[in-house]
Amino acid sequence: MEKQYKNILLHSEKGYEALRRLDDVINNHTIFIVNDEESLIGTITDGDMRRGLLNGLSLEQPVLDFCFKDYVYINNSTDVYQIKEFRKKGVKTLPRLDDKKRIVEIYNLDELKTLLPIHAVLMAGGRGERLRPLTDDIPKPLLSIGDKSIIERNIDRLIRYGIESITITVRYLKEKIIDRIGDGSKWGIKINYIEEDKPLGTIGCLSLIDTFSEDTVLLMNSDLLTNIDFEDFYLEFLESNAEMSVASIPYSVSIPYAILELEDNKVVDFKEKPKNTYYANAGIYLMKREVLNEIPRNEFFNATDLMEIVMKRKGLIHSPITGLWIDIGKPDDYKKALELVKHLNDRE
Repeated sequence: MEKQYKNILLHSEKGYEALRRLDDVINNHTIFIVNDEESLIGTITDGDMRRGLLNGLSLEQPVLDFCFKDYVYINNSTDVYQIKEFRKKGVKTLPRLDDKKRIVEIYNLDELKTLLPIHAVLMAGGRGERLRPLTDDIPKPLLSIGDKSIIERNIDRLIRYGIESITITVRYLKEKIIDRIGDGSKWGIKINYIEEDKPLGTIGCLSLIDTFSEDTVLLMNSDLLTNIDFEDFYLEFLESNAEMSVASIPYSVSIPYAILELEDNKVVDFKEKPKNTYYANAGIYLMKREVLNEIPRNEFFNATDLMEIVMKRKGLIHSPITGLWIDIGKPDDYKKALELVKHLNDRE
């Protein structure tokens, strides 16, 4: 067992100990019962204890007599569809087991939306010139939005979707970002850093990362305020079998006049005050890891350069963001973010 959890009990413990543990870990909902080899053999909830007592069991009896043996779990390979189904069925606490059914991790599905097998990269190296003087002494990702910095809000959201490996690319005032964010241990995840010694464009930094923890890589600007649904973004990418997906922002343009449609100077039709919708790049990308081989090492290279390569192979898709998205690039954007965050539910 890699971690120590209060909600794990040996099968020979008494029923009253299960009750005590349930009271201690009320937010985790479940006690896990293991044998002498630390393999999981069942679970206990408040309901299991009540049913056992109503059926005549005593609190002096072993917890094994109370436990539910048809438990759900995941193994080392994460199935997002399976986790989604567990959530629909009301599963609150989900263990990850090794091949000997020993508990490796316990997830609280009240706190997590899912467990995405993604390595995330946050770009945090820019100077934030348009936000000066705010960014003279503070890197833009560390500007406060409510009670958290911009980058910490994005880290929190990634964690809510079960993303546990994050790389942050840094350059301008890099020491302040590294000191503030740390190695991820305060969140229970792993965070490492890539330091750019020169500007590498919007995606060139990925060429400096030698090892990724997952086969799918998410890249996003660290100065975005968004409530994007990363699960929907990932599943659409998975189902399309695309090489790369770019999150997009719907942008509608209304024309206040009737627009004529012409053929050889003859009017063949007209549209009264049409409204056209376009899709803008939101600065959030999902990619198969092998696509990154197209990025030249330590050279200036933009995301649009990679998009053009993938587009020619018909491997590029887009995924519209239907919720909140603000690129905090100008003072007006920052003021808008400060106002909107008052109404933003971080649990969404």
